[in-house]
Amino acid sequence: VQLQASGGGLVQAGDSLRLSCVASGGTFSHYDMAWFRQAQGKEREFVGAISGNGDSTYYVKYPFDISRDNAKNTVFLQLNELKPEDMAVYYCAARLSTFIDDYGRLKMEREYGSWGQGTVVTVSS
Repeated sequence: VQLQASGGGLVQAGDSLRLSCVASGGTFSHYDMAWFRQAQGKEREFVGAISGNGDSTYYVKYPFDISRDNAKNTVFLQLNELKPEDMAVYYCAARLSTFIDDYGRLKMEREYGSWGQGTVVTVSS
């Protein structure tokens, strides 16, 4: 599956922003989706994940929210109450939904076989 992230931009501290990631080339509902972010000079970190059917979200950083619209092959990351430390490149990622015995694995980059190109979020104080 190919992924295309968008929605980043320049906002002020306290603002909200919604990122989108559109998938193509696969059956979208068959994929768990996740968001990661990478700040300049730092390692990429997990932001949250959502199951293929959208019924469950996993380890989503507060006060953010993840949702999906399988009819539109799109996953969303709602960024609320943004702070300067939230400034990063945000990436969406996909993994084929298979049985998982430890949901903590969803936080691991190696679980995801497809990645979007990233969208930049800049937060001014």
